[in-house]
Amino acid sequence: MPKGNFPIEKFKNLNTPFYYYDTTLLRETLEVAQSEASKYGYHIHYAIKANANKKLLDIIKQAGIGLDCVSGGELKAGIEVGFSPDRIMFAGVGKTDDEINIALDNNIGCFNVESVQELEIINSLAIAKGKTANIALRANPNVDAHTHAKITTGTYEDKFGINIELLPEAIKTVRLFKNIKLVGLHFHIGSQITDISTFEDLCVCINELQDELEASGEATVQHINIGGGLAINYEHPNHLPVPDFETYFRVFNKHLKLRKGQHLHCEPGRALVAQSGTLITRVLYVKKGITKQFAVVDAGFSDLIRPAMYDAYHRIENITSEDTPDVYDVVGPICESSDVFGKERKLNCTKRGDLIAIRSAGAYGESMASQYNLRPLPKSYMSEEF
Repeated sequence: MPKGNFPIEKFKNLNTPFYYYDTTLLRETLEVAQSEASKYGYHIHYAIKANANKKLLDIIKQAGIGLDCVSGGELKAGIEVGFSPDRIMFAGVGKTDDEINIALDNNIGCFNVESVQELEIINSLAIAKGKTANIALRANPNVDAHTHAKITTGTYEDKFGINIELLPEAIKTVRLFKNIKLVGLHFHIGSQITDISTFEDLCVCINELQDELEASGEATVQHINIGGGLAINYEHPNHLPVPDFETYFRVFNKHLKLRKGQHLHCEPGRALVAQSGTLITRVLYVKKGITKQFAVVDAGFSDLIRPAMYDAYHRIENITSEDTPDVYDVVGPICESSDVFGKERKLNCTKRGDLIAIRSAGAYGESMASQYNLRPLPKSYMSEEF
């Protein structure tokens, strides 16, 4: 069974569970993404919600990528690391006044606005500071991303954005406010999108919307923001470690009709960092049942919640055993029946003390970790530290 390239002997002396990041792979992924985007003059902003580890953020900043934030805490983290404020986008359906003020004080590049009432609040707070805020209206295009129900964001049943039929009226409202400036339209229809034709559907929607706005006399906005959503391959992280950025950006170049002088922005998160991260955990017990056996590990859903929350698949490998494979349910120690990383997984014959690698965990792993059951948060290590 193929395995990732891990410094296993050094891992044996570390307390588990912990996150291990392959910074060589991260840099390669960033380089590929930037190279493919630059073919068309597109701009990338990393969605920090995927992983806010400061060492990773520093590498991403050094790659010349901007930032997409959805909270005041993320704004502060990005600014502290050194991201240029004018390359920061601030999204989110429920921005607080304090968060808006943080963004205004730091002169961020753009607010992605999700309701007419939010426009009113940003305008009033900008007036108080004597500033003008750049905003992009987030449109809900009613495009089905064909992904998990908990990570789809672009249909009318979702809480995000302004329904596309109501967008012209929202634009008219923007014109009434003196301290906000409409610079873009923002779209984000979901995460882990594996059907590339979904992005073609989004392009058609954006094209039709821009045609309608121009026909009604509205000025062309400076940029179109297509959000994120590009999937990674969770089943084959060893063979397909870098997402298909080439096809992703080519789709938009072919199908999206940008107006003269208009720029395209995107906000990938998972696609940039997921494959570089692995959760390393240790086997506590091998428990045999009547019809199955369990590999009980010291990591739980407090460390990686995706399988419990989304029924998400992660490749699981025993990286210290070379024995004949057997089948296990890989489970954690938390007193919840959903604390399961994988059922009926084939692992090299597993025993107490073996190290288990849960792959493709660089996105929504460490960033969603909690202290449920008063468990400590997992530590993290970079490959360049070994």
